[in-house]
Amino acid sequence: MLNYAYPFVPELTIYWYAMSFVIGTCIGSFLNVVIYRVPAEISLMTPGSHCPKCKKEIPWYLNMPLISWLLLRGKCANCSCNIPIRYFLIELLTGVLFLLVFSKVVFYHQPISILIVYFGLTMLVVTTFFIDIEHQIIPDKTTYPAIILGLLVAAIFPAVWETNSHWRALTQSAICFAASGGLLALFAIVGSKIFKRDALGWGDVKYIAAIGACLGGRAAYFTLLFGALSGSIVGIILMARKKEGFTGAISFGPFLAVGTFLWMLFDVQIMEFYVNVIKKIQI
Repeated sequence: MLNYAYPFVPELTIYWYAMSFVIGTCIGSFLNVVIYRVPAEISLMTPGSHCPKCKKEIPWYLNMPLISWLLLRGKCANCSCNIPIRYFLIELLTGVLFLLVFSKVVFYHQPISILIVYFGLTMLVVTTFFIDIEHQIIPDKTTYPAIILGLLVAAIFPAVWETNSHWRALTQSAICFAASGGLLALFAIVGSKIFKRDALGWGDVKYIAAIGACLGGRAAYFTLLFGALSGSIVGIILMARKKEGFTGAISFGPFLAVGTFLWMLFDVQIMEFYVNVIKKIQI
């Protein structure tokens, strides 16, 4: 990818890093709402944030990411019921992930517009990981916006696809979206015919299609490969230990989510490793 000069004042760079973390924690607070409400089919807009036990609405000054949970010691200010630490950890995790992708973009001098994609996909990664673990679904309400985001960013900021042509970037995004989702959909259909049951969830198919639209075919392939390999390893370990209650089926989404973030963070190193392996095979 081409190098880009940023209009940042060098002395203020540390503040940009800090801001990416703060923005991430604020987004993480919203993702807590998404993770809880989307599977339950509750509106994201109403009602406002409230205590699930006493139902009292939480005022803005007690709803600050990280800080409020620490000041209240993980308890509701009204009824003192425990607030799960998961809320704090998701805010912290999202802040750290935002900081990591921002650092990566700056380090490799990528176009700053790619942060729109990276931040958007980080939101998808976090929600997919936690929702699929708990509910075994990847909701359309999280994958569809990611698909639209990928296509729009390609059309508006073609530099993300290493071109100056808006049409070419949009075409590449659309092709990668169709190819990634289409091939996986075909696999899901054929697999269901062969095994007489769903071999792959349609949420997984749409997730991979979203990765193709946002990051391209190579990212979609790596995400799927990593998810399949890591998921298989974990499944084998669980079966070997004969974990109580284990049926042989595990959520695929968390492994796809980890694979996606690894690609966003280490795509350069992954491609270098791949090229080196190919060269050695050819020799």
